[in-house]
Amino acid sequence: MKVIIPVAGAGAKLRPFTYTQPKCLIPLAGKTILSFIVDELIEAGANDFIFIIGHLGEKIKNYVIEKYPQINAQFVVQLERDGTGHAVFLAKDLVAENEEIVIVFGDTICDNQIKNIVDNPHSCFGIKKVDDPRNFGVVELDHNGKALHVIEKPTVPKSNMALVGIYKIKESKLLFAILNDGIAKNILSEKYQLTNAIDSMIQKNVQFDTFIVENWYDCGKKESLLNTNANILKKLEFASDEVPFFDNTIIIHPVSIADGCNIQNSIIGPNVTIGENATIESSIISDSIIGSYSELNKVVLHKSLIGSDAFVKGYSQSLNIGDNTEIDLQ
Repeated sequence: MKVIIPVAGAGAKLRPFTYTQPKCLIPLAGKTILSFIVDELIEAGANDFIFIIGHLGEKIKNYVIEKYPQINAQFVVQLERDGTGHAVFLAKDLVAENEEIVIVFGDTICDNQIKNIVDNPHSCFGIKKVDDPRNFGVVELDHNGKALHVIEKPTVPKSNMALVGIYKIKESKLLFAILNDGIAKNILSEKYQLTNAIDSMIQKNVQFDTFIVENWYDCGKKESLLNTNANILKKLEFASDEVPFFDNTIIIHPVSIADGCNIQNSIIGPNVTIGENATIESSIISDSIIGSYSELNKVVLHKSLIGSDAFVKGYSQSLNIGDNTEIDLQ
């Protein structure tokens, strides 16, 4: 089994943070988005990984090599972002003929779902009911939960069951053949999505089972990313259980505070993730993510995303700033 993880996206909806930091390496509850994905795959028995990289790809490559030396990791560069189907197709030469593949998009965090697809005897994918399916790939199901049709971001959805970005494909030879044909036909028109290829496989009578994903965490935009951080921190295994003593500081759980932080005269929490070696003084911070080596002084922040090595001093604001930024709000 090979695992394909496309992480070539630019993360445009999280700019300016993603100008200098890949979206998949954004910290959440003491981990990165990518580490949540890879850790669960390793726990399910995966060892062979193919990462499709592009924007800031060297940072992703270095992170994987340093953090996961035990896995067999290969990296393919997607120079042009021509759709999810194109990203997966780039891995074809690293997959044996008809070898089973698992595809997980690099911004998809789902609690304990990987085991469901590894154990399924058929090709399958995860789905979840959503309020507005027009922003997602959508699946139509029969009464047994088998997929009849999938379509990418339909204008008039026939279902409210969305694809969450986790797939297992047993018939990989057929998938790559369909992707090759679809990409060729779409060279001068729209980008080719993985959803298009899977629908073609279904129409060729390949059986796709589905499984319901209960907890699917959205990491695509600032607001949803902060909500995801809060939801994950509420799980006991991710929040900091024992917080070091910080001078004249109140900690309101749940929080995740990395090693080496210097915090004084502040109120931290709830739902705050702070990276390593951050310095916070005379501040109040809630529902926020603070990057490593950042320095905050005399600020009141809520629902804020602060990059690494940032310096913020001043009054109450809601901010979304990237790495290596200096802001004085006085």
